[in-house]
Amino acid sequence: MTEIEAHPGAIVTGGSRGIGRAVCVALARAGYRVAINYRSNQEAARKTLVEVQRAGSEGELIQADVGHPDQRTALCDRVAARMGPIAVLVNNAGISSPRRDDLLTVELAAYRTVMETNLEGPFFLSQRVALHMIDHRRDYAAGVTPMIINMGSISAYAASIHRAEYCLAKAGLAMLTRLLAARLAQHDILVYEIRPGIVATDMALAAKEKYDKLILQGDLLPTRRWGTPEDVAKAVTALIGGALPYSTGAVIDVDGGFHIVRL
Repeated sequence: MTEIEAHPGAIVTGGSRGIGRAVCVALARAGYRVAINYRSNQEAARKTLVEVQRAGSEGELIQADVGHPDQRTALCDRVAARMGPIAVLVNNAGISSPRRDDLLTVELAAYRTVMETNLEGPFFLSQRVALHMIDHRRDYAAGVTPMIINMGSISAYAASIHRAEYCLAKAGLAMLTRLLAARLAQHDILVYEIRPGIVATDMALAAKEKYDKLILQGDLLPTRRWGTPEDVAKAVTALIGGALPYSTGAVIDVDGGFHIVRL
């Protein structure tokens, strides 16, 4: 077994760009071999792979829609076969509401699409990876703690009536974090939620003008700047580095202080 092959394996869903790409690179720098999951943008995923390799590790591009049951299964099986025991799962893949419809006019198809990717996907992928981690608990190298990290959102508690299905999915993901943490603690598997705020990704930049004004005025964030994907990735680096070993189920806010209630 080569030195690279001895490195633990990690899955990052939605790893082709934005926060997912930054997390993939952070894992690579920490010595993880990274399964870069993407749904459709192979070109972007290849760019992530190049950055992972530059960071000194190996990556594997795996196309799969996490909202599709068979593709979730294939994703896990392929990673286990190619990288050995899965040590880290980062549930990052997510989509925004197809249209910013009023809460009272959201259609069932749009609701299901968002829920399948943003909540059903993480639920059942975590379930499968958790069982894998339990089965392989004795196979991890010393100092490697199996871990599931859910990429949440301030939308878990900040109500947006024109993105109702997205808010509901993120609120559900917050509870999933608690449930997994409570269930998996007996197996020494840690679970966290990282909760980004307004981060400069394609999803948020669709409302750039609005956010620019609110951020600069200080009406939205005490820290008057956009967050970056790298800000979020630093939280992942801290977690996989063992910074919070007694805090399973914890929420790590990476939001420039958005969560602070102010008068």
